[in-house]
Amino acid sequence: MRLTLIHPAIGHRVGESYIRSWQMEPLPIATLAGLTPPGISLRFYDDRMESIPFDEPTDAVAIPVETYTAHRAYQIASEYRQRGVPVVLGGFHPTLAPEEAARFGEAIVVGEAESVWSEVVDDLRYKRLKQRYLGQQTDLGCVQPDRSLFRGKRYLPIGLVETGRGCRFPCEFCAIQTFFGRTYRRRATASVVQELAALKNEKKLFFFVDDNFAGDIKAGAEILPEIGQLNLRWITQMSINAAHDETFVAALARSGCRGVLIGFESLNPGNLRLMNKQFNTMQTGYLGALANLRKHGIAVYGTFIFGYEHDNVHSFDEAVNFALEQDMYIAAFNHLTPFPGTPLYQRLKQEGRLRFDAWWLDSRYRYNELPFTPKQMSPQAISQGCVAARRRFYGWGNILKRSVRNRSDFFMLRNYFPINALHRNEVSLRNGYPLGDEAWHGRLLEVA
Repeated sequence: MRLTLIHPAIGHRVGESYIRSWQMEPLPIATLAGLTPPGISLRFYDDRMESIPFDEPTDAVAIPVETYTAHRAYQIASEYRQRGVPVVLGGFHPTLAPEEAARFGEAIVVGEAESVWSEVVDDLRYKRLKQRYLGQQTDLGCVQPDRSLFRGKRYLPIGLVETGRGCRFPCEFCAIQTFFGRTYRRRATASVVQELAALKNEKKLFFFVDDNFAGDIKAGAEILPEIGQLNLRWITQMSINAAHDETFVAALARSGCRGVLIGFESLNPGNLRLMNKQFNTMQTGYLGALANLRKHGIAVYGTFIFGYEHDNVHSFDEAVNFALEQDMYIAAFNHLTPFPGTPLYQRLKQEGRLRFDAWWLDSRYRYNELPFTPKQMSPQAISQGCVAARRRFYGWGNILKRSVRNRSDFFMLRNYFPINALHRNEVSLRNGYPLGDEAWHGRLLEVA
């Protein structure tokens, strides 16, 4: 049987190449490939960097879908389905919006694929595909990504590896809690180490894509010495509470951790309460956590979101000032996004503040627009404020100033200027980006 795997782009602008920083290896594709039973002929196409040969013979197509890629995924599914090829949709968005996703594919996988993928493939082989498969949480022992499909494709030179899955925090805006039910599981140490060892000579930097590497600090501390023996450089994302544990931070640094993405989200305590993220201000707050990370040479990628009730015209400069004062390696200044299935989406819908019922499918919506009405500012003012914040943070003078406190590690310093230049070039490039391919003139084909 011939099975084609597709990674959809967010969208395509006519006459423009895809945004470079969005082109990392798609780990869900490698995970599916690793789960696929022997005897299946796999092909893979990445919509972000190559044309999809829709007329190439194949027996079935599988597409992992996120909310931002849903429109484009449904376009791709329609192209295959009008050629008589069955399509299976899975991932975050079909789990968050299953009734919608079921309209555009012969089958959907709700939840995690590990427990049902072999059944899906078997049903495809014998033409008995069910409309819906419900994936259950597993112990992650079967997670063995196959990256052979990536050969010859021009991805950013970062190795993506998953060491754990889920997050226990109840942040209102986050889809992670909905998808994983506020649970956290870590992969077996031996499995992670084996995967890293196999990739060690191919990658100079690894990104542990865990939703929260510190989802279980004790379990995280246990895996760090094993990772440290491999002599790797790696970055990850984690909740700020772990940065108050200096013993854990020191162990991170010894194991090769060179940077962490932390969601600061807001400097306003009222906003943090609305987010259910009061833990951000625990113990010595942001300053104490950042001091611990700096002491052990771990760079910080700080993220901030705007659009909550207590945000105003001054919120953008306050966030940028803080990020500059702390000399963050890089920082993101983005608007709040209500993803389907989250408490935030339900609250805004009940309050009548959604500007689009399903913004990810609405032809009027563009990237970096607010799909809801904020309390104190207009949607346009929030979007413009985010762009202005990025432009100021990534001004050449500020990039140079921040470099002084980001030179504890030569590798990170060597890459500091190229990474910051990349973000500088994309300050407004994402603004107004379409969801879906602007040049596509077909119609979304729904299941009869």
